Amino acid sequence: MSINYRKTAQQRLGVIEWLRPGEYQRAEDMLQDLQTLDIPRLRTGLSWADWHTPEGQKWFDWFVPKVAKTAELLPCFTYTPPSLGIEPKTSSPPRNPKAYADFLDVMISRYGRYFEWVELWNEPNNLNDWDWHLDPDWNIFTDMIGMAAHWAKQRGKKTVLAGMCPTDPNWLDMMCSRGVIGLMDAIGMHGFPGTWEFDSHDWGNKVSQLRTLLDKHHLAPEIWLTEVGYSTWRHDEIIQVKKFMEVLDAPVERVYWYSGYDLHPHECHQDGFHEDERHYHFGLKAADGTPKLLYRVWAESGLQGLRHLAETVFHSGAGLSREPSTVLGEKGLTIVPPSSRKKPNLITGGAGFIGTNLAARLLEQGESVLIFDNLGRAGVERNLEWLCDTYGSDVQLEIADIRDAHLVRDAVHQSARIFHFAAQVAVTTSIDAPQKDFDINVRGTLNILESMRQMDTPPSLLFTSTNKVYGALDNVELTRTHDRYHPTDPDFSQGISEQQPLDFHSPYGCSKGAADQYVLDYARTYGIPAAVFRMSCIYGPHQFGTEDQGWVAHFLIQAMKDLPLTLYGDGRQVRDILFVDDLVNAMLLAQDNMTRVSGKAFNIGGGVENSTSLLEILARIEALTGRSCPYAFSSWRLGDQKYYVTDTRLFRELTGWKPKVDINTGLEQLYQWISAYLLNHHTEFNHSAASSKGFTPSNDFTKGAMSHAYIR
Repeated sequence: MSINYRKTAQQRLGVIEWLRPGEYQRAEDMLQDLQTLDIPRLRTGLSWADWHTPEGQKWFDWFVPKVAKTAELLPCFTYTPPSLGIEPKTSSPPRNPKAYADFLDVMISRYGRYFEWVELWNEPNNLNDWDWHLDPDWNIFTDMIGMAAHWAKQRGKKTVLAGMCPTDPNWLDMMCSRGVIGLMDAIGMHGFPGTWEFDSHDWGNKVSQLRTLLDKHHLAPEIWLTEVGYSTWRHDEIIQVKKFMEVLDAPVERVYWYSGYDLHPHECHQDGFHEDERHYHFGLKAADGTPKLLYRVWAESGLQGLRHLAETVFHSGAGLSREPSTVLGEKGLTIVPPSSRKKPNLITGGAGFIGTNLAARLLEQGESVLIFDNLGRAGVERNLEWLCDTYGSDVQLEIADIRDAHLVRDAVHQSARIFHFAAQVAVTTSIDAPQKDFDINVRGTLNILESMRQMDTPPSLLFTSTNKVYGALDNVELTRTHDRYHPTDPDFSQGISEQQPLDFHSPYGCSKGAADQYVLDYARTYGIPAAVFRMSCIYGPHQFGTEDQGWVAHFLIQAMKDLPLTLYGDGRQVRDILFVDDLVNAMLLAQDNMTRVSGKAFNIGGGVENSTSLLEILARIEALTGRSCPYAFSSWRLGDQKYYVTDTRLFRELTGWKPKVDINTGLEQLYQWISAYLLNHHTEFNHSAASSKGFTPSNDFTKGAMSHAYIR
């Protein structure tokens, strides 16, 4: 038989999502995501057991036609009603095997117009799905599936045999001999490479072995991958991208990717409540709807964008030298430098806005750079591609998460200097997910500090903190003019100094403040060379500004799109803004003068000369772009500072640093970069919005209509 697997990848794709009766909103969200990603198929369970519950028929009546309006439905009919089982549980074989065929007949009569194919059971070698201890010779299963397949075909449906995990050739050989496979139009395979399977066989090899078995019996059903996925429980979302791209090349008729959403942490998996953490992290999105890297790039750039990202990170010809050996372990990807190369500068969060600018400067100076980033923030994959395309073999990568203590240790131990930028950066996100905020900002920083403490001669560390450690600054008395606030106390005429008492506001302020203090205390207690920058508002090229972070770039992007803003507060709140080139200068000076600055925290910003209110900068942007910046006001946010201007005199006295780029010059450079980016990437200003929490493709300057400004 000639296998027609050369359809486009998009045509062969489907997604799996197991939904429970009553999950109406989750079903709506899933269908919207299928449309966003242009996925034509959905595989889902229609539980025989659920049909016998009070809610079951109502759910089926709503759910089946609802799915069919959006996607091609593959219903997987599974789970025995406990009342009909040999034992009272859903994995039990039924007492009467014909009862399953009778149920299938009801489903086809009632809903058959909504689907062409039926899948008969799920993972029969999984004791949670089929307790083969109660059917050791597989006779009940053979009779049950055989009768159901025969009747389904009589009713005009095509049949799919449930996939096993892992695939058992001996079991399939038995099913062929008993005539079950002869009743099937397709057979399923399941696989989870890198999560539960670690053999070296690729999909082509696995499919070839199965085809050889079928040929022995002169059978030629289609072969589908009915369930394949990768768990990101180790925060290694780039590996999920890699596994997804690999499965797209499998020589099969269809591929169903598992799954749409992570299992909610409060829910119990059939294997038990968090008995195996891997079960909880297979989704394209997190349980709260936050898109993972795979979803985000797919929504922004399609499968072509995913392939380009994978090639940039994993393959030659996309800017990375193949001189280093690529080590793909269970936890992340490391491009390992040759032993002859000098120790690199480690930049955690190095694909972010500041990290990219610092990396470029160091690479221009002939330094070696190790980028440590999980690519978790929208747009950073584009920064990474730019670095690789521009600097090639000089860019070393470790695509990993700062929460992974083992990979952090490995990176720290091979580094000459450390710039620690990796963080959860949004106040709003910290309010929604304070535990995650803590794990990234505090535990991630401790991973670095502990790795340094284990070393006889640790590298020097520069940690980027925030002005949020000073809280709302209620002790700074202000007067208000028509367009800004002014401090009345002459002690603040040069801004906020390091003598200002700490006052953590918001989970973000607490986590960054805690990390700030840990860095200073490790310098004091253990003598490690480390300093802290408490930064104000930074702006410049490679900044994908959003309403939560990077507000200067965000304002400019909104103006270029002719979209309105909502300003929280009265617009008179003041910040000093610092162009990123000046920040990089300060960072390099701090590292070069580490013996003088170690154990100290420094307020870093543009200073009084580069201070501006929101209203003032909007006027500057209007003059720069020739476009109006319409806005509306909303109520103040908790903890928002009405006035924060940095007093940089302490750092200036120790290093001689001062900002060189004024606001107008910096805005002009940022404007030119955004314009060039839009031109080079052919980015459209208009798009259809995606229904996903905190996400609208594309985040590379195509965020939608009304946008809110919450400045940091």
